[in-house]
Amino acid sequence: QVQLVESGGGLVQAGGSLRLSCAASGRTFTSYVMGWFRQAPGKERAVVTAIGWSADSTWYADSVKGRFTISRDNAKNMVYLQMNSLKPEDTAVYYCAATSTVAALIRNVINYWGQGTQVTVSS
Repeated sequence: QVQLVESGGGLVQAGGSLRLSCAASGRTFTSYVMGWFRQAPGKERAVVTAIGWSADSTWYADSVKGRFTISRDNAKNMVYLQMNSLKPEDTAVYYCAATSTVAALIRNVINYWGQGTQVTVSS
């Protein structure tokens, strides 16, 4: 079993940056594909990015491509989301997620969810 805890959310001005962190616990952390989702008020939860078991491949939603970067440190059981050039439309609750494949993560088939962290981007 894997437990995920996000941190690093907060209030930032448009154009600014934040780095979200996801701390994972569990014996088989390195066996999981990791990713981030977000859910804005009144909208469905949407996938943001995914990263493979060994960080050898990544995937990004078009809306964040070129601005967000996902990374993982398996030795520390951590996954990160570096968010640059933030826009008001990035405002959402961001969730860390773990699953078996990149395809499953993109399709919102998730084994484990974090509790979420709020990101608010002001104009």
